[in-house]
Amino acid sequence: MRIAAVQCRPVFDDAERTIAAIVARLRWAEAEGVDLLLFPEAWLLGHAYDAAVIRARAEVASNDALPALCARIARFPTTLVVGALEAVDGQVFNSAVVIEAGRIVGRYAKAHPNEDGVTPGTDFPVFARSDRRWGINICNDANFPDAAARLAEQGAGLILYPLNNLLRPETAARWREKSLANLIARARETGCWVASADVAGTANDRLSYGCTSILSPAGDVMARVPELAEGVAMFDLPGATALS
Repeated sequence: MRIAAVQCRPVFDDAERTIAAIVARLRWAEAEGVDLLLFPEAWLLGHAYDAAVIRARAEVASNDALPALCARIARFPTTLVVGALEAVDGQVFNSAVVIEAGRIVGRYAKAHPNEDGVTPGTDFPVFARSDRRWGINICNDANFPDAAARLAEQGAGLILYPLNNLLRPETAARWREKSLANLIARARETGCWVASADVAGTANDRLSYGCTSILSPAGDVMARVPELAEGVAMFDLPGATALS
């Protein structure tokens, strides 16, 4: 199973731009034989901590941006996982949406949100592609071993982590090493492969160094995009036991 994780600049309230970037990466992924492509947390319209901004972006994502994205990518064979704030039945979730052939086949809602007005998710779905079971945790979930354990208990051998480490510079500096350390710990604890996708660069008064990487179950870094750069980490996971 070939997986790839994208590190990209922060983009806000510009679905046309982010959808075009996703389409371009899916073309690349198809040419490279990538089975599973991961984008950062809330990247479709941008991450936020303010409740009013979050709700506004969630409404646009649910009503317009996600349907538009699905329509544009129906022809691609790669499974896409992209972060988006979503509005569902009056609640707002920080989601990672799983799309195959232009259809949303599932989603994971952040279990430990640290954004105002976001409802915690309670489900830990496990998905399958090729010979792998895999699941998703989102950013702050990496601080909570129980979130990763819930996936490993269901037979997941790969955990995806959409991240968004766009923070005030002093906070970004504190998390520069801690973010990767968390992922290494989760890999070792669960015995799972781990892949993360993060934003990188500056926006307004915020900074993200970027922590886009693919880790072995032993916590070894098998691929990583350089800090502050845009790019893709790609890796071929070894074969797994056939799904039953």
